[in-house]
Amino acid sequence: MPAVPQSHGWSDLWKKEDYWAIWMGLGVVLAALIFFYAGSSIKSIAVAPPTWVDFSEVSKHFAAKWIWYVGLYVLFIALFTISSAVMGFKAGEFIPGFTILFIISTIILVVGSWKTAIDLNLEPPLLALLLGMIVSNAFKLPKWLDTTFRTEFYVKTGIVLLGATLPFTLIIQAGPVAFLQATIVAVVTFLTIFFAATRLFGLDRRFGATLAAGGSICGVSACIALGGAVKAKKEHVSIGISLVVIWAIIMIIVLPLAAKAMGMPPGIAGAWIGTSEFADAAGFAAAAAIGDEAAIRSFTLMKVVGRDIWIGLWSLIMAIIACTVWERSCSAGQGEKVNAMEVWWRFPKFVIGFFLASLIMTFVAMQFSPAEFKKVLTPEVIGPIKTLRTWTFVFTFLSIGFTTRFRELTAFGWKPLAAFTLGVAVNVPLGYVLSVLIFGHYWAKI
Repeated sequence: MPAVPQSHGWSDLWKKEDYWAIWMGLGVVLAALIFFYAGSSIKSIAVAPPTWVDFSEVSKHFAAKWIWYVGLYVLFIALFTISSAVMGFKAGEFIPGFTILFIISTIILVVGSWKTAIDLNLEPPLLALLLGMIVSNAFKLPKWLDTTFRTEFYVKTGIVLLGATLPFTLIIQAGPVAFLQATIVAVVTFLTIFFAATRLFGLDRRFGATLAAGGSICGVSACIALGGAVKAKKEHVSIGISLVVIWAIIMIIVLPLAAKAMGMPPGIAGAWIGTSEFADAAGFAAAAAIGDEAAIRSFTLMKVVGRDIWIGLWSLIMAIIACTVWERSCSAGQGEKVNAMEVWWRFPKFVIGFFLASLIMTFVAMQFSPAEFKKVLTPEVIGPIKTLRTWTFVFTFLSIGFTTRFRELTAFGWKPLAAFTLGVAVNVPLGYVLSVLIFGHYWAKI
């Protein structure tokens, strides 16, 4: 995994996937509102299989709606292909790969809409992840498909869409709690992994910082950002990402089961998942498995609002430490200079799109009474956006599964795994105490 590039400029607006996630996510939101105010809706193209018991219901659905599935495919492939091509990916590889991804996603959504699957809590994201892992570990997939498996891109776009379904007043209300809880968890977990890696197991400090970032802030994105900030080795960043994936997959299964076994309310369960998960995509899968929208809302406030936005600040702090303490040559005027703009460069820009989408929809919602909002705006605007968000999340989890190869994940030795696992051993119970015992009254109201 390459280090984060140090050159920044206006070209980032069309060369970085964070910005493309914003443009596409907000574009969908604005399109939904334009159609709504024009007396129409985008719900026709925002199609998804209905809940079914007998497969004949599915056959009737596709017989009536197949043209809209074709339209949705064309919309997705146009948006993702154009943006990927501008960012330097090969359209000739992306188009056939995404076509396969879309077809499989459609099948997964059909299976996930089966009443029996719903009763077993086999949500489409979880089904996508399991299927992807089975296929990737049973068969050798062509390398060109990696152009399509854009995990971070899909989930960032989905998060921006999620903002439109989350009133900003709720973010303001829970924001301070999310920030405080995230700060406690991030600091304690980061220090645990860093000192375990460097003091107990003698790993390089840059390696330790990269592992600590992945386990305490924002998973894959944090590994990449911190690895670039401290100039970690390429293989160290890759190992950090692998460990994030391993534990993220474990937590997708363990956290929802544990939350349900303990009878946690959905809002509290989502907050605990947001505190204890290491990756946005995996966290959404775990929160979705709770089976209640409140779990997804509290997870988003805890993980996206609370933890993810710390990437920039942590990167700045660690870049300064690496430059002035770990690399004495920088203090003598050699090497790359660290400046305050590092915060902005490392900041996850898609979070801005999340907030903007929430602000836009909150402003629109203020024009309606609560009853009108539920009766009119929800089915015509919010519902279709949620459906499109679900599609992006299925793309995400399929991509994670298709790129997770267990043989590769076991090739990095036991010391990094041990350091990261110690962080997990601290993170999960600490998240439980904060989410349930200390701030539970806040999260229960989400």
